[in-house]
Amino acid sequence: MGPKDASLAGYWVHVEVWSSIVGDRRLALFTLNSGRAFGERVANRLGVSLAEHEEREFEWGQHKARSLESVRGRDVYVVQSLHGDAHQSVNDKLCRLLFFVGSLKDAAAGRVTVLAPFLCYSRKERKTKPRDPVTTRYVARLFEAVDVDRFVTLDVHNVAALQNAFRCHTEHLESHTLFAEHFAERLGDRDIAVVSPDVGGVKRAARFRDALERHLKQPPASAFLHKRRSDDVVTMDALVGDVHDRTVILVDDMISGGTTLARAARSCADAGAREIYAAAAHGAFTPEASATLAAAPIERIVILDHIPPSALDRTLFETKLEILDGARLMAECIRRMHADESLVELMASEDEPSS
Repeated sequence: MGPKDASLAGYWVHVEVWSSIVGDRRLALFTLNSGRAFGERVANRLGVSLAEHEEREFEWGQHKARSLESVRGRDVYVVQSLHGDAHQSVNDKLCRLLFFVGSLKDAAAGRVTVLAPFLCYSRKERKTKPRDPVTTRYVARLFEAVDVDRFVTLDVHNVAALQNAFRCHTEHLESHTLFAEHFAERLGDRDIAVVSPDVGGVKRAARFRDALERHLKQPPASAFLHKRRSDDVVTMDALVGDVHDRTVILVDDMISGGTTLARAARSCADAGAREIYAAAAHGAFTPEASATLAAAPIERIVILDHIPPSALDRTLFETKLEILDGARLMAECIRRMHADESLVELMASEDEPSS
């Protein structure tokens, strides 16, 4: 990454500032084996090597992980996305990460920060039925039990619930600036409407719309869909806003089965949208998503790279999917935290900035 292409979110990151990280023995960056590909991309962006560790497997699915180098007094960062895949469930990844963080604290690390771009159980943040669990809060307590100093995640469904669940220092990042850069370059000459697939995502879509407006120098239109969900069955009611003869960008936090996105796309197409794109930070696709999204009137689906879309059909992957580099966002967050600099420009909400 050279001086002329080191931009992030509309500001310049000077190469000499990045290079100050290199050789700083106070910083240690880890990732567990299941997340190594993404961790290496973050390390490359920072200009450092991943710290050495080992993982061992024992009978009945037991395991251990430990650092192979001293972390005494160091500023330690562990990058690990907590999504499930064909090899490890979210529970397995969560348990391994917790044990590893605990071992770092026991080894006298000065400060341990966990960066989990995808946080498992983050959608179960409230009771929706009698005697329901509030699993987000329970997960937060697990991290607090191993004395994590700071927790960073990306594009959770409910930011307030995240902030209320954790008692340790938390940072919530959003991907809207990355998507705004991408779509401004690709669709900058078109009449755009930014659409949220549901009422709950209106604020998220608005932040993306504001970021896109800064790139385009003109305000895109906005709209949202009112939907109802009962026992995991989704029905769309009404499209609020005008998308006729416009290029639509559907914005959501996560895509799993693809049903919500496909229904939203069809509603926009029925309302006269010229073409439809979609953006979501978390491409947590299930095997069923391939058929659902292949039939949807969507030109391209844009996601970030911390969750490999391994469950998708190869044809859909090649024809409809685009993957953006989210590692630079994580790397810049680490650089700023390590240097005790402000995270205002990277924070999820610009309504009430904090550092």
